[in-house]
Amino acid sequence: MQDLIKKAGQVKLLVLDVDGILSNGQIIYDANGVETKEFSVHDGVGIKSLARYGILTAIITGRISPMVDKRAIEIGVDYVVQGRDDKLIALNELLSTLDPALNITAADCAYMGDDLPDIKAMQTVGFAATVPNAHAEVIKRSDMVTTRAGGTGAVREICDLILKGHGHYKDFIAHYTLDEAPTQDTLS
Repeated sequence: MQDLIKKAGQVKLLVLDVDGILSNGQIIYDANGVETKEFSVHDGVGIKSLARYGILTAIITGRISPMVDKRAIEIGVDYVVQGRDDKLIALNELLSTLDPALNITAADCAYMGDDLPDIKAMQTVGFAATVPNAHAEVIKRSDMVTTRAGGTGAVREICDLILKGHGHYKDFIAHYTLDEAPTQDTLS
């Protein structure tokens, strides 16, 4: 686990797939053909926590959905790329648009995906994560498999790990408790 925390401590940008990661992967249409998705509030808190400490977030998804834009705005996702089947090309294009002063390369990214279109992007980044119900080939190529499935708090697990790697986790938790605030010596 310490190796994962150390690896997560290098992450400057967390890139997320949507279906199967931020949602449970099911696509539901109502009687009017309107698509709906369910998102976890736990994941939202995790993504917001990264922003508090200057860690950027992005979504790269193959589908196009107005609900993804709405959710991204609600939880403060920095970059949203939709309608891109080739996730590696989309990741490289996203990285090329970032302010050079951020000094973010693929090695500084974590990518969380669950299916075959995510593999090349996952193989390119410094930290690759997935969910337990991901395709076997994705699991085989991941640094971490969360305990929770997509859409049920899996992203939060990665966010917490990134906070631990950066030494911000105890400080983050202290914002929500009446426990004694951590000192600089106890941050981890």
